[in-house]
Amino acid sequence: MKHIPLALLLALVLPCAPALASEDISKVNGSIRASAGQTYGDLETVNGGVTVEEGVVTREIETVNGSIRVDHRARTTGVSTVNGNVRIGRDVVAAGNVETVNGSIFVDRGSVVEGNMETVNGGIGLVETRLNGNIETVNGDITVGVGSEVQGGIRVKKPNFSLSLTGSRKPRVIIGPNASVSGSLQFDREVTLYVHRSAHIGPVSGAQPQTFDTDAAPQD
Repeated sequence: MKHIPLALLLALVLPCAPALASEDISKVNGSIRASAGQTYGDLETVNGGVTVEEGVVTREIETVNGSIRVDHRARTTGVSTVNGNVRIGRDVVAAGNVETVNGSIFVDRGSVVEGNMETVNGGIGLVETRLNGNIETVNGDITVGVGSEVQGGIRVKKPNFSLSLTGSRKPRVIIGPNASVSGSLQFDREVTLYVHRSAHIGPVSGAQPQTFDTDAAPQD
């Protein structure tokens, strides 16, 4: 066998070392915590929450029964749970969809979500956030808060009572100060739609926008 110099072996092996820090974490029962500043692969559990600390870089974040928290300046792809809330901090980039079925979604200032955002029974709130995709819900309130940009559209679907927990409730949809929704706003069920005078929206079907000038939308 031909002898390979030690220096060449080190050159081949050392570049691979960081990959050890990006391995997947998968559980059935138990929470996952991704430590600040580290790099991971997919983070998946079934019964437990997922916490992604500040500055973490990871891929898919998924759970079934548990909430997900992504702290400031983290980088991830898709974020998904079934029974739990999703909270995304400031200056986060999520290069995928953000989804929950029974839970709410909140995204804080300076963050970018490159996919779609979806709930069934839970509210959606954005503050100074850019969403490149669409927003979709059935029973949740939607707040496109101050300075937020939705490049796609908004749709509130008609309840399917086999999935819906609160089908009789009328959702509130708020487009806040200096916010924008580039696509259409489609409402397949009755909603209350408030649009700030400084906001910009696409065509609306299924609802009559109510204009407001104050910092917060009127209470029903």
